[in-house]
Amino acid sequence: MQPIDLSTLLPRETAPGYSGRFIHTAGMTLAYFDIKAGSASPEHAHVHEQVSQVLEGVFQLTVAGEPVILKPGAVLVIPSNVPHSGLAITDCRLLDIFNPVREDFRK
Repeated sequence: MQPIDLSTLLPRETAPGYSGRFIHTAGMTLAYFDIKAGSASPEHAHVHEQVSQVLEGVFQLTVAGEPVILKPGAVLVIPSNVPHSGLAITDCRLLDIFNPVREDFRK
């Protein structure tokens, strides 16, 4: 086993202002996002359970209609199939972990 250097992974834009680097294991996807202030992810839902951690900046997650402001160190669990959206209040770095694997992020 070798460690993965995130800087060697090519970033990919998944939504306007959302640039992600992805690591896929047999059962989960780790998504490291750099997000520009003001960028929004529209409300959506997916089969994947999602765990979101703010590494830098201030990010608002709205889960099932309830907005939550997250700052560095904060972690929020989003259950499978629950509608949610996001908004970068400032420039942000986030780690999102998805189970099962996000096949759409492999492309």
